[in-house]
Amino acid sequence: MLSQGLLNVVGLVDIAMVGRLGSEAVAAVGYSSQFFHLSQSVLFAVGFACVALMAHAIGAGDPARARHALAAAMIVSAGAALALTAVMVGASATLLGALGAEPAAVAQGVPYLRLIVGSSLLLAVSMILEFGLRANRDARTPMLIAGVVTVVKLGLNGLLIFGAFGAPRLELVGAGLATLISQVVGLALFLGVVLRSDPGTPLGLRPRDFAGARPLIPEVVRLAIPSVGERLANNFALLAYFRILSGYGSVAIATYTVGIRLLSFTWIPGVGFGTAAATLVGQALGARDPEGARRAGWRATHLSLGVAVALGGVCLLLPGPLARIFTDDPSLIASLVPFLVFLALAQPALQSHFALGGAHRGAGDTWTPFVASSLGNWLVRVPVAALLAFVLDAPVIWIWGVILVDHTLRATWLAASFRRGRWREKL
Repeated sequence: MLSQGLLNVVGLVDIAMVGRLGSEAVAAVGYSSQFFHLSQSVLFAVGFACVALMAHAIGAGDPARARHALAAAMIVSAGAALALTAVMVGASATLLGALGAEPAAVAQGVPYLRLIVGSSLLLAVSMILEFGLRANRDARTPMLIAGVVTVVKLGLNGLLIFGAFGAPRLELVGAGLATLISQVVGLALFLGVVLRSDPGTPLGLRPRDFAGARPLIPEVVRLAIPSVGERLANNFALLAYFRILSGYGSVAIATYTVGIRLLSFTWIPGVGFGTAAATLVGQALGARDPEGARRAGWRATHLSLGVAVALGGVCLLLPGPLARIFTDDPSLIASLVPFLVFLALAQPALQSHFALGGAHRGAGDTWTPFVASSLGNWLVRVPVAALLAFVLDAPVIWIWGVILVDHTLRATWLAASFRRGRWREKL
């Protein structure tokens, strides 16, 4: 949770700094971030496959297989990142225009998009190593590395966006360069951890482990494909949702960009408990303890719900003051307040489906979270939002309300699936 908190601090401070460049710059970041999140989501999918295979091997007392799973995940992740980067860098202006970005936002967004998407090549390796550490119950090291990356990113932001201390004023390009350089630092630190690990441990990755990884590459792909499908379904739905919002103008886009980053702080418990559940469920099943796996999944869900109520309550009671932290534009504040209220109400469902999704993935059941995401996005979020916007000409507040229904459906589906227990037989 602390690691995710640091990363979200970066996102919030980043958008707060960019906000000083004007609403067009904020909109450019909002459009570009949709594609970076798409690339990042595919890498997350491979990371969850890595956790499932590594945790199962660690629970079974087989560190060599855990290393081979880690190497296989790195190969798949790097290949996926290379393919996505080639497409997004080569068609940056076309992709931004397809989302409905205005020419001024496209002009600012193209160099920024190319830099942040290019950094995903480094992130592909770093993220898998981070997931590997978590599968081995080491959450402290990723937290410390996230702290260093946060300091580097924010320090470079101040220098390169605004030209502080004699540095060139690069504005959005500076923000992109800061992201790229901070990813270089993060990757170097993760590689240092691996090289210092004992070769006989699950994290002691060496070149010979890549030869042993070949038989596990199809297994990583098998587990990752539904997760990639889940992420793609989610991100393409978000792109479609974003496109629907474009019809409401730049204020709606800026509202979504700022609001998502602010509320992402309240997603942290669900993400943290989901990662913990994936590790504990996977290790318990590897040790042939299905009852322990079941208890870990429900415990993570209950804890995430308790924290969600508290954090959502803060956003529900203080939407105005929270909005004013990031902008003094009256129209943007007026749009942010109802957006924050709806996202606060969605927190219990959102947090619980994060935790339950992690429990399923740790067991090797990546299909069920994919189905839940597809139903929530393509049965509710996109078609209902399109109906409200294009047919009923509803005000934007109704578009915000669709988010609540989406997450409630996902949480209900995953809870019913976990209770049935078929996830125990996936690995």
